[in-house]
Amino acid sequence: MTHLWVRAEQRPNEERVGLTPEGARALIAAGIAVSVEESGVRAIPIDGYRQAGCTIVAENSWPDAPDDAIIFGLKELPEDGTPLRNRHIMFGHAFKGQPAGQVLLRRFREGGGTLYDLEYLVDEAGRRVAAFGYWAGYAGAAVALKCWAAQQKGGLCGPVSTYRSSTHLLADLQAELVATGTHRPTAIVIGALGRVGTGAADLCTAMGVPVTRWDMAETASGGPFPEILQHDIFLNCILARPGTPVFVPASAKVAARRLSVIGDISCDPDSDFSPIKVYDRTTSWAEPALRVHEAPPLDVTAIDNLPSMLPAESSDDYAGQLLPSLLTLGNLSGGVWGRAAATFEEHMRRLGS
Repeated sequence: MTHLWVRAEQRPNEERVGLTPEGARALIAAGIAVSVEESGVRAIPIDGYRQAGCTIVAENSWPDAPDDAIIFGLKELPEDGTPLRNRHIMFGHAFKGQPAGQVLLRRFREGGGTLYDLEYLVDEAGRRVAAFGYWAGYAGAAVALKCWAAQQKGGLCGPVSTYRSSTHLLADLQAELVATGTHRPTAIVIGALGRVGTGAADLCTAMGVPVTRWDMAETASGGPFPEILQHDIFLNCILARPGTPVFVPASAKVAARRLSVIGDISCDPDSDFSPIKVYDRTTSWAEPALRVHEAPPLDVTAIDNLPSMLPAESSDDYAGQLLPSLLTLGNLSGGVWGRAAATFEEHMRRLGS
């Protein structure tokens, strides 16, 4: 019998989950065994999984799961160097040459396990079957606006935290913008036709922020793009990949500009293909803004688990998208899972010593 083991997230500020109790009930009805770890932070309470018929297991007990269990989580595993023997479903961030990703792949090589990277679960046409994109854009735009509001008061954005719902987030952000006592900023979104860009633009619109929406047609020239510097906020919603233009060169720090906040929602600063060249590391919930130039100020925010600011809504949305693929876990050699395994094997062949 196929056995899915939903692990507790061990990363700070991560309350999301990729399977709801309703989804678990559907998997069990389809003949898939489901174990769910207890969690002190998960946005969805454990009782719903228990009532759905799941086996409830201890928090962070996945290292002792049976060999045939498929371990399902969202964010990183503890970086303890232990070999990984199970099959894991998660965001590995390991296929674009990231240094931490190479370490992760070596752990799989040592343990004999397999990574089914959630970013690389695609249909026959190469489209992702599930993504947190909308809520990443929504939350990323909110944090960028928080950074801008803090600048108006002469400071740097303070810590951010989770919200029970988008309604609570909007109310909090509205109060922060009103407290600045000034005009609303202008924003430009690149990748505006995608899920991430749509979420970012929707948040800006809800806050009364004028938005310039760009997508492939507007960036096809390859740059440079001086228009970006003429907005207060730039929201990057384009994944870094070969051929991605540079949107903000290193020279932008000292260039004449209105731009004061960059929200790198795609958040891949250590990729060779990053389109934003003024920073080199992600930011955090505790310190969401990185000041890369003082006068005039230029802050970058790049938090890589933004949807967890709205953990209940983003979990429900993502889990609904992913469930049809989870229902096919009995056939790991074909379809979505076969393609993901082939991607993993390709990168394992490229892996150095």
